[in-house]
Amino acid sequence: MPIETQTQRSQKTPKPKQFGNSLILFTMALLLLNFILLPTLRPRPPEVPYSNFVEQVEAGQVARAIVSPNRIQYMLKPKPNAENQAPIVLETTPVALDLDLPKILREHNVEFAAPPANNAGWIGTVLSWVVPPLVFFGIWGWLFNRAQGAGPAALTVGKSKARIYSEGVTGVKFEDVAGVDEAKAELQEIVDFLKNADRYIRLGAKIPKGVLLVGPPGTGKTLLAKAVAGEAGVPFFSISGSEFIELFVGVGAARVRDLFEQAKQQAPCIVFIDELDALGKSRGGNSPFVGGNDEREQTLNQLLTEMDGFDANTGVIILAATNRPEILDPALRRPGRFDRQVMVDRPDKIGRAAILQVHARNVKLGEDVDLEKIAIRTPGFAGADLANLVNEAALLAARQYRDAVTMADFNEAIERVVAGLEKKSRVLNEIEKKTVAYHEVGHALVGTLMPGSGKVEKISIVPRGVGALGYTVQLPEEDRFLMIESELRGRIATLLGGRSAEELIFGEVSTGASDDIQKATELAERAVTLYGMSKELGPIAFEKMQQQFLDGYSNPRRSVSPKVAEEIDRQVKEIIDGAHQMALQILQQNRDLLEETAQTLLQKEILEGEELRSHLNQAQPPVALRHWLQQGKLSNQENVGSEITHRAV
Repeated sequence: MPIETQTQRSQKTPKPKQFGNSLILFTMALLLLNFILLPTLRPRPPEVPYSNFVEQVEAGQVARAIVSPNRIQYMLKPKPNAENQAPIVLETTPVALDLDLPKILREHNVEFAAPPANNAGWIGTVLSWVVPPLVFFGIWGWLFNRAQGAGPAALTVGKSKARIYSEGVTGVKFEDVAGVDEAKAELQEIVDFLKNADRYIRLGAKIPKGVLLVGPPGTGKTLLAKAVAGEAGVPFFSISGSEFIELFVGVGAARVRDLFEQAKQQAPCIVFIDELDALGKSRGGNSPFVGGNDEREQTLNQLLTEMDGFDANTGVIILAATNRPEILDPALRRPGRFDRQVMVDRPDKIGRAAILQVHARNVKLGEDVDLEKIAIRTPGFAGADLANLVNEAALLAARQYRDAVTMADFNEAIERVVAGLEKKSRVLNEIEKKTVAYHEVGHALVGTLMPGSGKVEKISIVPRGVGALGYTVQLPEEDRFLMIESELRGRIATLLGGRSAEELIFGEVSTGASDDIQKATELAERAVTLYGMSKELGPIAFEKMQQQFLDGYSNPRRSVSPKVAEEIDRQVKEIIDGAHQMALQILQQNRDLLEETAQTLLQKEILEGEELRSHLNQAQPPVALRHWLQQGKLSNQENVGSEITHRAV
């Protein structure tokens, strides 16, 4: 069904009277006539300095003068021998408070008088009272006509701001979306209904009114919605949830009504509302996510009413996307409004390889590029991250004047995305380089011996990003969706490996471990308060889950007694201390390997590949490692914190 544009609809409806425009034109004509045209058409005599006028009077050349406070207009006497000479009229501006002027004029027999009263002065007075109201009413009438839809550029305060795509011109099909096969299978039913609605209606089946796409940012929710419209070949209305909310109460509700009116006229069609959480936050007083203002709540109420106001089989399908489904109003998520929720999660290894193939279609790849290996090295990357990765690799290849994008470009692009740009201008002194080298090797040695932590691929002391003086690349060998208790302890020990290496070698610590300590503390606190891994406290959640798909640790702690809060802090400290002691044990047992690897890193600045693995494969686990991973505790005999002898480098 072709979409009827706004211009075509305006041509079919009669335009309102242009009262405001006519009034403005009439007012502008009066102003132009009184203040511009009339003074221009009236001739003005030449103007001379006041001193010349006085000299001409004293010389007897002035016949008569008309004196006003601001202007003197006078006529010169004709020359004695000149015949038929036209009188010469001149003007001058008098000097203020020249009280001798009347006396001078009388002494030289000059006829002088005051100017006649201006009988037309009332026009200016009348215009000064009439013009401002006319201008006001003219502007008001003009705005009124524009608000009523006078022309394609009408002032549409209450009109929907949805962007409309014609049938199948979204430019996206299902073949352009990869890595979310389950979500595509769910949405294929929507496409089939829009193409073959009679088959469903004949059996009495009702297609879902609304489909809610939920998942982390960058996983392709908007892309999926466009692909549904592209596959079905129906009009596609796209709008963001924040575009409904305005300063004035009622504007958002009016836009919702207008959006659904347009959608019903274009049915069958798809209405896509992106970032639905900006519009549909919970209104419940018992919920921690209470509504914010009357405008948003009225807009949400109107959306709920409109979604209940049309039949499921009218051909209008509502698609919405959000990465915060936990804060949506329950009335919005119930069956009859958004009947179905489709999870669009981060892709697995196979999905990442398929996404890379989609984004690499228009990129000239070198013979050594293996997209499968790149997919393995990018765990946790969403579709948008992978698209950015391919683009970064292409930019790097173009910067090096290469004919094709190589595997080295992809490896460098991965490090750019993960760790940031290289800071070659940031030169470290000798002490800083040694500290960073031992810090990163400490991470690598501890991480090598921990279960489920992945393979250490690279160590570098070249500064990258914001504040990263060095980094260790550790990639998992497979996709992991759960972390068991021993792996969580190993992760905390790996984070503390850098600080432990500084403490072991230098006898003091630096500020470089601040980010590691922050992450280790958050992980230990989550283990106690959210994951229920404390034997003393048991499987009790002391935190409220707020962000299901957004990264960041901002879950607030529930109201607990001071005794429980003290026990939580004690448990967190016990986990951190145990991981710290185990990291120290590992590094103490492999001290020679630590120093050897650090010295090699200081010489080459980067260790990777077989050379790095040849060092790390020599690491030996301490006897107490297995017991600590299972029990989370070390005996007093295994606590080596006080037995470490410090040696300066």
